[in-house]
Amino acid sequence: MIKLYDKGVFLAGGTELCENEAELKQKTGIETTAEEAARGTMAYKIIKAHNKSDDMKHLKLRFDSLTSHDITYVGVIQTARASGLTEFPLPYVLTNCHNSLCAVGGTINEDDHKFALSAAHKFGGIYVPTNMANIHSYNRETMAGCGKMILGTDSHTRYGALGCMAVGEGGGELAKQLLNRTYDFTYPETIAIYLTGSPKPGVGPHDVVLSIIGAVYKNGYVKNKIMEFVGPGIAGLPIEYRNAIDVMTTETTCWSSIWMTDDETKSYFVNHMRPDDYKELKPETAAYYDGCVYVDLSKIECTIAMPMHPSNTYTIRELIENAADILHETEVNVNSQIVGARIDLMSKFRDGNIYVDQGEIAGCAGGTIDGIMAAADILKGQNCGNGTFTLSVYPGSMPAYYELVKNGAVTDLIAAGVIMRECFCGPCFGAGDCPANGEFSIRHTTRNFPNREGSKPGDGQLSAVALMDSRSIAATAANGGKLTAATDLDIEYTAPDHNYDASIYEKRVYNGWGRPEPEHELKFGPNIKDWPKMPALTEDLLVKVCSYIEDPVTTTDELIPSGETSSYRSNPEKLSEFALSKRDPEYASRSKVVRSYDRERIASGDIPAEIMKVYEQLEAAGLSCDPENTDIGSTIFAMSPGDGSAREQAASCQRVLGASANFAKSYATKRYRSNCINWGMVPFLISDPSILELGDYVFIPGIKKAILENTASINAYIIKKAGNVVKFETTTGDLTPDERQIITDGCLINYYKEH
Repeated sequence: MIKLYDKGVFLAGGTELCENEAELKQKTGIETTAEEAARGTMAYKIIKAHNKSDDMKHLKLRFDSLTSHDITYVGVIQTARASGLTEFPLPYVLTNCHNSLCAVGGTINEDDHKFALSAAHKFGGIYVPTNMANIHSYNRETMAGCGKMILGTDSHTRYGALGCMAVGEGGGELAKQLLNRTYDFTYPETIAIYLTGSPKPGVGPHDVVLSIIGAVYKNGYVKNKIMEFVGPGIAGLPIEYRNAIDVMTTETTCWSSIWMTDDETKSYFVNHMRPDDYKELKPETAAYYDGCVYVDLSKIECTIAMPMHPSNTYTIRELIENAADILHETEVNVNSQIVGARIDLMSKFRDGNIYVDQGEIAGCAGGTIDGIMAAADILKGQNCGNGTFTLSVYPGSMPAYYELVKNGAVTDLIAAGVIMRECFCGPCFGAGDCPANGEFSIRHTTRNFPNREGSKPGDGQLSAVALMDSRSIAATAANGGKLTAATDLDIEYTAPDHNYDASIYEKRVYNGWGRPEPEHELKFGPNIKDWPKMPALTEDLLVKVCSYIEDPVTTTDELIPSGETSSYRSNPEKLSEFALSKRDPEYASRSKVVRSYDRERIASGDIPAEIMKVYEQLEAAGLSCDPENTDIGSTIFAMSPGDGSAREQAASCQRVLGASANFAKSYATKRYRSNCINWGMVPFLISDPSILELGDYVFIPGIKKAILENTASINAYIIKKAGNVVKFETTTGDLTPDERQIITDGCLINYYKEH
């Protein structure tokens, strides 16, 4: 059972919920206010310790360490280099867990790995070789600590179950930290995630967290807020169970997470040879939260998130009982989102059962020792069958893999027909075990967004992914692909030992933290290119709407696809060609035309005929403009862009193509809005999307002045294709002083050069 409170709550002694001050006083004897008790949360204390300003409402945070993987670290380092980087001022972990399939893009990917190793030498970083660990397993095992804060370029940067507040952001925010700047943010609200009861045998962490996501995602209950896990239910959860719940909090669109710590947490740090990184964390006797998600773990059932979002949740029992209706509804929703191919989910329903074609247990969510051991317990002595169904398992790290080999779990899995894979994040973003056309895959991974399984609808190929816990995936495998809840089986689950062997990393990981080698040369491959120059914002701005997206939410994967495009993520010009390619294939070509207009203006002062006509229409409407001081750029409109990945390329690719702004009704995540700002694009908000159309021009006079002065309401003018001019008001929302300057300078790189 999950219940959302419609108002704030107090927590007494870390265990009892109180709905008002009077009830709190009765239970604790403490008389306080909500404002005072809000300082009693774990989140408040950790943030205060990392805030470099005297104002707890307007934060300036410095993190304890940074982390990136091989889709993002080249861009971060290149941005910081262009801005004056000489050495890493804090530990920076560079993992190689995303682009480790060198067959995707030939040797391009391995070139980036060698670049990262050379950067670790030159600037004093930590380099984790290919397939040694996924980014989050490594950071849990070696970097997370109670009371610490970690910033990463992967959206699933979450180590809250280890008492460490972690945040996933775009590369620009890491570049700021590398240049000794701060992460500026308005203090967020904090929501209590109150756990009580104990999960039934067979109910795993994915079942718990998918149930939470299903309850809070669509209503934005925790959007850009902190999820603080409290309550008596925590004590009964093993630490890896907690980790697997925590890493998925990203899919709620929360900003960060933190958990109470206890002896279970302490044992983790002792086992990982870092006992000093443990300390007890708990709320003060009186703590106030801006809301509460009440979770009775004993009522959680085996759960499935149907395509194509982790919030499309049903219990497996409910799905099987209503298979025809739910499969049909899902099929209609999927086919309405996708252009170029169709899925037939109804064909998976046969003889009263649902059959799936593939299973995957992988990554930071599924690749834990506990999750894989549970699958091994279910599959011991069983047979996955020799039909269509296949099951692959990707451990999260080599130390975890080593332990699974020693305790016999790998033997049991292989004997049942499971394929053991390397430590690789590919199944999470479409670069590993891509299903055949029309197949249905169940996965204990992080996301099931469109094309996250690697399909190419433009080429007529589409498959579908549902998210499930490793336990129910193994139960399904034992039944040869017939969808089965783990609670339907009578299994005696073993409690796995966590015997961490640090020597596995010591023999392969290069740790240069604190020992930069300035004379060490960076090793560039032919596909690693510098960022192109970005123009500063002019006094006025003219943009053309080159894509108009009416979907309720636009994911980062739709803004810049993952998978095969990742081979070009170190080459800004080549990667930009893929911008919106799976959602609006004509966007890049439209935007490049507009980009050519501005380049022509800058190079020769000539104004193309199409733009001259726009200026004439503005003058006819009584508006004056100065072509020499008017940037000509492209823009997109999307209802709520930026859900999902933290990859800055979702914004930087638009900027490389000449974009100067985004228009949106809201931004799905803070990190995408920050990415737009750090790449010099104005994050406009509009209340009535119907005023814009594809192909419209929008003129915003005095935009530079309005940005610098943080003007609340900005006048803008739409030049319609019919020739009429429509006035409307827009806003950027609140911008920090640094953000205003970054936008007007044209991007973060320019900002550091100028200041």
